Amino acid sequence: MTGPLREREDAHALLTAEAERARAGAGRLVLLRGATGTGRSAVLEAAAAHATHLGLRVLRARCSPDDIALPFSSVLHLLGSVPEFADVGPGDDDRGSAARLWRLLRSYADESPLMVAVDDVHLADEASRRWFVEAARRIDRLPVLLVATERSQYDIDPRPAGLTHALSPSVVRTHTLAPLTDDAAADLVRAAFPTASDRWTADCVRAGAGSPLLLHALLDDLDGAPPPTAVPRTCAALYPGSYPAAVSWWLDSAGPATAEVARTLAALEQAERTEQTERAARAERAAGAERAGGSVARNAVPVPLPGPVPDPDPVPAPDSDSDSYSYSDTDTVTVTEAAHEDLPAAEVATDALAALVADASGADPARVSGWFIAMTRLGVLRPDRAGRPRYAHPLLRDAVLGGWSTARRQDAHRAVAQAMLRRGDHLDAVARQLLGSAPTGLPWALRVLRDAATVAARDARPGDAVRYLRRALQEPLPDDLRQRLLTELGSLEYASADTPAGIPRLTEALDLPAEPRDQVRTAIALGTALVGRGEVRTAVEVLRRLEGRLAGHPDLARALQTASALLSDQDQTVRREAYRWLTDTAERSPELVGASGQALLVRYAATAGDLPAQEAMRRLRTLLTEPADPLAEPFLLGTAAAVAQWADELDEAERLVERGLAGQHPSLLHPMEQALLDTRWDIAAARGAYGTLLAALPEAGRARRTGGSPVNADAHTLLALVETGRTPQARRLADTFDLRDTPDSWELNRFLYARGVLRYTEGDVAGALHDFLECGRRQSARAVHSPVVTPWRTAAAECRLALGNPQEALALATEELRLARVWNTPRTTGRALRVLGRATRGRRGLELGAEAVAVLRDSPAEAELVASLLAHGRQLTAAGERGRGRDHLREGAERAERLGSVRLLTYAEQALRTAGGRRTTPAHTGSGSLTGSERRIAELAADGRTNTEIADLLQVARRTVETHLTSSYRKLGIRRRGELRGVLDD
Repeated sequence: MTGPLREREDAHALLTAEAERARAGAGRLVLLRGATGTGRSAVLEAAAAHATHLGLRVLRARCSPDDIALPFSSVLHLLGSVPEFADVGPGDDDRGSAARLWRLLRSYADESPLMVAVDDVHLADEASRRWFVEAARRIDRLPVLLVATERSQYDIDPRPAGLTHALSPSVVRTHTLAPLTDDAAADLVRAAFPTASDRWTADCVRAGAGSPLLLHALLDDLDGAPPPTAVPRTCAALYPGSYPAAVSWWLDSAGPATAEVARTLAALEQAERTEQTERAARAERAAGAERAGGSVARNAVPVPLPGPVPDPDPVPAPDSDSDSYSYSDTDTVTVTEAAHEDLPAAEVATDALAALVADASGADPARVSGWFIAMTRLGVLRPDRAGRPRYAHPLLRDAVLGGWSTARRQDAHRAVAQAMLRRGDHLDAVARQLLGSAPTGLPWALRVLRDAATVAARDARPGDAVRYLRRALQEPLPDDLRQRLLTELGSLEYASADTPAGIPRLTEALDLPAEPRDQVRTAIALGTALVGRGEVRTAVEVLRRLEGRLAGHPDLARALQTASALLSDQDQTVRREAYRWLTDTAERSPELVGASGQALLVRYAATAGDLPAQEAMRRLRTLLTEPADPLAEPFLLGTAAAVAQWADELDEAERLVERGLAGQHPSLLHPMEQALLDTRWDIAAARGAYGTLLAALPEAGRARRTGGSPVNADAHTLLALVETGRTPQARRLADTFDLRDTPDSWELNRFLYARGVLRYTEGDVAGALHDFLECGRRQSARAVHSPVVTPWRTAAAECRLALGNPQEALALATEELRLARVWNTPRTTGRALRVLGRATRGRRGLELGAEAVAVLRDSPAEAELVASLLAHGRQLTAAGERGRGRDHLREGAERAERLGSVRLLTYAEQALRTAGGRRTTPAHTGSGSLTGSERRIAELAADGRTNTEIADLLQVARRTVETHLTSSYRKLGIRRRGELRGVLDD
């Protein structure tokens, strides 16, 4: 496809004027200069046609590098079309040949004015170039217009001096052809495709890169696919392929050094763009999951939005003769920035990129930087938002890369990675380049990939970690290292919901020879994955088979025994067998069980209703002081945290959770990690921290299940939605799961309890009773009798009361109180007293209700205290003590509002209206609404202390500080820490 010349009017006017001048007998050299593809030849042809129209005779020659070996080759091509000169050839004497050719040209000019058109004079042989220079000096009194085109483009390898560098400006007129402006390019596109949209046109303009050559070639390829078909991003979608051929010709004309730099830049950019695309896709998936969950969002990991990849963070470069490299893993000031603090950020970024490309391609950094500037001016490159040069269009980048084989691209990625490493770039950027390289067999490459995987896993980017480990496994590895990497990869693949890939990886790792400790880690990871898929018995068998091969390693065997017992919690039959074996072993040989195994037995006794909370905590604190093997310590910490939460030692439980999570390897699957996270949810629920519970969606927890079974986080989210008055959302969440074929697990039991609460709130009392009793049946089958986990008896008793069965309610509440007094914590005891008081009624019922309130006033379970205040207030009102009853109801309403429990607040307001009272108007907002703990923490934060410092000062968990500050911000109507001092002073 061809079109009219655009934005070449000045060149045309110059050549027209010079042609008229030649007709008048005064000749001159006109040199048309321009970059490859700017249309020099087209302008020359147009000028020749116009000269013919004016009556000038035109002689043409197109120089070629193939003719350099023959002296005067270009001149002979020029004169070859003239019959009189057909037999003229150069002689042995160059000066004589030049003079003879000049005389012949003069004689021809005597007959008629001439235009001598020489295309690509920079490719002429040396003798012809000298002849043209001499002709330019001597044609000022002849009717000869000499027009030559010359490539003038900044290349990596400097070009020889041009034709006119030795000529006086008075004997030559030079005109440089600029690249097309966007407006002119858009006119060309619209001329070819009149119906094209502005966006489609602009896309073509960018791909044309200011070059008429490239733009016409692209329009040729797009002729069969007019809009609204999108402009392709890859050359594979083009036919017949004029555009990539034009780009290849453009690169060839620039020389091998320039082509190397251009393709290295394209390879670097492609790796970054691929990373941006993947991150954008992850962000979209996360946003989609959040939209699917309505306003409930949880455990979402922030993903950077698409945009320029941040500049890496260099540290001092390594010794070039060594394989020892350093890289930055934190935000630092780059070496380039330190050396150019007075330069604009965009210039610093461009220089840094030029240095990287130069290092990877073996070019001169100064020439590369100059090439970036020149190509940006031409339109081939355009600055991104960080000011760094990037190819104007993905199609152009793909065409530039098209001249390289796969192996050459891989070599380029390796060279870029090594260059990045030498200058100390962020290891993530180095690893991204290695993803595109072939296996190197070099120690530094493997180290970078492993370290990048560790950092990505630590930063909650499992997808990146998986990619790095998959690439690392392509390197030549010994069996023991391959075993460790397979374990990490399988763990991460499972954790990122790629369960089908994760389990085979872990199985392969377990079959490889390795140190016993590494085998145990792999077995625990594989067992965790199998349990997540519902194969509990298979998981336990895997651990026991390995345990049988560890006769000489008692510590490792104990870690496997503890892991087996913990994993068995997901199946009541396997659990019963595991704890029977653990109990028998502890009775015969306590030393074979170890501290973590004994901690599990304490937990088992607590749930069975056989142990008081105070004694359980005494035993666990003793066990925590004993030396623990690193493999077994997570089991001890997680078990102690769970029991501490049940014992209302919430601050201690939080400290144990944080300590346990801090010890988790980010790339290894471990059952206690999820157990610790579950305990964190339990602690938030015990505090009534509904905002924390609703801060993220269940997707992260549910990703560990392949059958769609509910998990602990789902149960807590469901309860928090009910408490905060979002019953429709709670119903949607509950309906997500079909519990009819759900495998047995403690999490299913907890979800049944939560669904029962929802049904009771919705008015489906019979349905709620069914869920509570089914939860109780399943819990009893697991020998879980204590109400520390799910208080199903009190919930069922309230249903019995609502259905008019007080005797059955009394029996349930009485048994609950008996078990609660065994455990003997305010939360369990107060709740049981409240329900028993309602079931008992009369004076004794009032006494029990009052006792429930008194017990719970010293408890961290604020929601239970509110419920007891409201229940006792109703009791007092019904007994005729309306004043005291209203006081209890008002206090309950105020506490419910501070807690954020819409359900309890609604119940309190209804009860007050029934009692003939109304609420006072306490300060629900402003500094007067803060509790004592909230004010103390807010004042410390206003003084500039960090959350960690406040936690250490008050000896509470950091999460407690965060929860109190969140509540304070809501009450004070502020959004950031810096506003605290002003509102507190008010």
